[in-house]
Amino acid sequence: MTTDPRTWNAGELVTAAMLNQEIRDQFNSLFGAWTPYAPSWTAATTNPALGNGTMIGRYLKIGRTVQFHVELIMGSTTTYGSGAWSISLPFAAAAGAGTRVGLAHAVGTIRVAGHTLVAPLAANFQCFFPASSTTSNLGNAGATNPFTWAAGNGLRATLTYETAA
Repeated sequence: MTTDPRTWNAGELVTAAMLNQEIRDQFNSLFGAWTPYAPSWTAATTNPALGNGTMIGRYLKIGRTVQFHVELIMGSTTTYGSGAWSISLPFAAAAGAGTRVGLAHAVGTIRVAGHTLVAPLAANFQCFFPASSTTSNLGNAGATNPFTWAAGNGLRATLTYETAA
């Protein structure tokens, strides 16, 4: 989908190809399949390593609005690093006031609901979960939050945000 609509000129001969490009193709892109992307997974102190785990990302971009989803499944050789985890966005976030908030789920022997956050101009997002089972304070997702991760556990995140371009 293009973000800049065509400027039509008075007296211009409008052809079927022009209409297809400016109307049909733009409209169809709203209903097209999401685009895959390869997110990167890092941490504040020591980066994790995916090993034989899997991580997929996909997004739908309409103008400067992006809806995206990331799914990370831990493998038997996955290492979790240390410090707060970050995952790359498909596009850098726009400048502006406020942080964008989305949904996150950690799935292991229990399921924990959390949030995703994207700061203005960020290239990555972070997930936050309750810091312990006895508090509602949120802490960054990491090797031991919201639980100690193991093979087969999953992290899922979904968010809508405005891109820089």
